[in-house]
Amino acid sequence: MLNLSRGIAFLLFLCLYSSVSAVNNQTVVINEISWMGTAISASDEWIELYNNTQRSITLDSWRLAAQDGTPNISLSGVIPANGFYLLERTNDETVPNISADKIYTGALGNSGEYLILYDNSNNVVDEIDCSAGWVNGDNSTKQTMEKIFTGWQTSENPNGTPKFQNSAGITIKSDTGQAVVETQESSPEPIIEQIETIPIGSSEGAGSHQNKKYPNGIIFNEILPSPEGPDETNEWIELFNRNTFEADISGWMISDTIGKTTPYVFPEGAKIESKNFFVIYRPTTKIVLNNDGDGLRLLNPDGDMVDETVYGKAVLNQSYSLLGKKWDWSTALTPGKENSKGGMVKEEYKNETTTPTNELAAVVEQISTPSKPLSFPALLMSFIIAFLSGIIILSIKKLQQKKNLLQ
Repeated sequence: MLNLSRGIAFLLFLCLYSSVSAVNNQTVVINEISWMGTAISASDEWIELYNNTQRSITLDSWRLAAQDGTPNISLSGVIPANGFYLLERTNDETVPNISADKIYTGALGNSGEYLILYDNSNNVVDEIDCSAGWVNGDNSTKQTMEKIFTGWQTSENPNGTPKFQNSAGITIKSDTGQAVVETQESSPEPIIEQIETIPIGSSEGAGSHQNKKYPNGIIFNEILPSPEGPDETNEWIELFNRNTFEADISGWMISDTIGKTTPYVFPEGAKIESKNFFVIYRPTTKIVLNNDGDGLRLLNPDGDMVDETVYGKAVLNQSYSLLGKKWDWSTALTPGKENSKGGMVKEEYKNETTTPTNELAAVVEQISTPSKPLSFPALLMSFIIAFLSGIIILSIKKLQQKKNLLQ
């Protein structure tokens, strides 16, 4: 019965997990920014939002604000399902022939901005940190900064694509600083399960690593989502280098799969020795490990996923650890050391494998395999036998009562 209960509990959790994931992942993203204005006027700035979901979203009491306070835009109205929302500065003449959804005031600095999108509960829905300078876009040609799967690009044409799908052409800067224009297949608009990587225009982007090969064998090994004490300071993530050589992880990224967190990029010179560990804490990564379930992806500088792990509801002060080939909760916290099972783990929080798909497969196998005790067919047969036995016993009792009355 325990195996069946665990199976049913997991299936219910999987449905809940999918629902929570859809809510917590980015619903609306900052999709395109004309921070440089137009050839007519530098004040003709605009910002485009995109709705990732299959439903319209009311933006009343939402807010798009720069960290320095300008602009600070109160949003209103509705952004349609898989649709756009255009914010034009000063007046509706900023983008000719396209109506603005919101007119705002306040200039975007040409030296960069840190923009944050808040919902009506003041939760951060999306953000872009360009406080050190815009990573893409061209002030001289008036090409805008467009969002793509791997970060950001410079629009193919001047003035960008307001209220339309982002362009296919990108401009990246080589190591020499010269502009190199490339084209690629047209990418669809951002989707909920997107993987964000470092912007292409930066020095750590794909353009500067395109001829470099990266090792496999760098894996997530242990994470602590719900520590004793403040989560903000005590959460940590541990990597392990399975290789027999030292691995340079400069420019590698850790991306959070639930909620909006800017991926953490390992700095230049970050290395993991052969068969060794690398532990990094939340104050450094800024990655929030959600206690209700979350996941992490490890990506190399080309944006290729090297490893990922997903966990369910976190257990207080227990780490989610790779024990052999399976992930499980452990009372033994071993940052920088080989993992250990530790004490017993609560049954309702145990996870058998590393991904939801494999977890479901494991549960189905556990329920349906006849060779295992209390398999589903056996339980079903036991239930039927018990039910029929109850009916037979009840019938016998009623017959016995009638017989007694007749005597």
